[in-house]
Amino acid sequence: MKSSFNTKKKSLIAIAVGATLCATLSSAIFASSHREAPYISKYPQVDATDFYMFNSYEAGREDYVTILANYIPVQAAYGGPNYFPLDENALYEIHIDNDGDAVEDITFQFNFSNDVPEAGVVSFTIGSGENEKSVPAVLRNVGGVSADSAGGLSLLESYSLKMVTGDRRTGTAEDITNATDASTSFNKPFDYVGTKTFGGAGMYKAYADSFITNISIPNCDLDGKVFVGQRLEGFKVALGEIFDLVNFVPIEGDSAPGAGDGLGFPGGVTQDAARNTLAKNNVTTIALEIPKVCLTGTGNGVIGGWTSASLRQATILNPNPSINKPEVSGGAWTQVSRLGSFLVNELFIGYPDKDKFNSSEPKDDGQFADYVTHPVFPAIVDLLFKDAVNATLGTDIADLAPTNIPRNDLVAGFLTGFEGVNQMSTVTGSEMLRLNTGIAATARDAQHYLGVAAGDLGGFPNGRRPGDDAVDIALRVAMGALCYPLPIGEDGAGVNLGLCAETDASIGNVPLTDGAPLSALDFDGSFPYLITPYPGSPNDAPIPSPSATAK
Repeated sequence: MKSSFNTKKKSLIAIAVGATLCATLSSAIFASSHREAPYISKYPQVDATDFYMFNSYEAGREDYVTILANYIPVQAAYGGPNYFPLDENALYEIHIDNDGDAVEDITFQFNFSNDVPEAGVVSFTIGSGENEKSVPAVLRNVGGVSADSAGGLSLLESYSLKMVTGDRRTGTAEDITNATDASTSFNKPFDYVGTKTFGGAGMYKAYADSFITNISIPNCDLDGKVFVGQRLEGFKVALGEIFDLVNFVPIEGDSAPGAGDGLGFPGGVTQDAARNTLAKNNVTTIALEIPKVCLTGTGNGVIGGWTSASLRQATILNPNPSINKPEVSGGAWTQVSRLGSFLVNELFIGYPDKDKFNSSEPKDDGQFADYVTHPVFPAIVDLLFKDAVNATLGTDIADLAPTNIPRNDLVAGFLTGFEGVNQMSTVTGSEMLRLNTGIAATARDAQHYLGVAAGDLGGFPNGRRPGDDAVDIALRVAMGALCYPLPIGEDGAGVNLGLCAETDASIGNVPLTDGAPLSALDFDGSFPYLITPYPGSPNDAPIPSPSATAK
């Protein structure tokens, strides 16, 4: 086996969460990759927020991998009148490495178009007789929208999809087509502006579902699926308090709000769905379901994945803009966003290098190694919480931050994966989300929100599912959870990774949390798993819930 990163710590789930949980500074202590770097905050249309890759757990789809790439952070559902189209001058990509060299072997490329319908912008006849004129509508949507009719829209979104084998820019590019009619153009549903536009409460799901399309993939005998559209934000976090220097004690408190039962640590934070400040926000999801055999190549069945977005190097503004041509772009594609494992750029990469990380590729991640081996985030936790944690636990710990420097536990989790779980046949130190396609998916109702760290081999860091709690996982691993035995194995004794000792991590076995619960049951049990978005109207609309038919 080759190791090209001087990191041969093979461990069970060292990757468990280390990957993202590393060190950071910035005030975005555990926010999802939303506006995580100074430059990308200027371009929300190409800002990747979350990336999921997991063995499909929908009944009958066990031979497939689902990949979800979310873009455009913190969408307020009422954000009209233009809402949230993807950028037609950008290139959105999902990359797959199937041999372990940290270089893409397969890339799925999405190009979007925002076009006026063939009949033109919706117009109204104003006046009569010689004073009559046809005047274009002032809003993008002026009438009802359904799966059968988009007549009320003055702008339609569509996209093309290609698969590139080899290098993303110089490899062989082939069209992915509609499996029903062989067309190369796919439509994107209009965002959920409100219940009236779509014919009443509950109607949007059927409308959006009609855009799920079976696809024919080059050199693949089985069809896949694609969907691009708005979804309810699946990342749950007490965001406001976190930005306020984490204004709570991040240790599990009572079992329920007001319970006072002492089942956790008195003074700690209690799990409460109301703590999720993103509950009424949406994202835009690019979703694929691909047969496993068409992704794995000649490796050991473990694949690495990440998403990126690129813009042309030059943009010239049209001094006399039209709806079809407000600007002209040219030059080479330049990557401006990148996301594999969650929270890496926020909690791991130092502030001066955040934009650099977004523009880099996994094969070059050696340049960021110091941020993993000498993480800052645990020191921030110590600075902010030492007194509060000691008071909560009834201890007198001198330093909350793990003392095993360099942090080989995070290196293994962040850069190599664990042998037998998600380590690739060739080990190249690099930040990717790694998935063992040979490990059976855990059924939706049996999934644990802490993934491998809780004995659920179907979850993070073996890929990432919507129900894997990124914040709690990241917090616990950063503070040394991998120094303690993991609850894996039949005898109940657990597995010690041997990467560090319990004495290295003073609170590595403490149930750290932000108190915003997350579960697989918060999502649908079928593709695309993320659920119907929050409507822009009415103002008091209930938060959407998973489909009653989800398995």
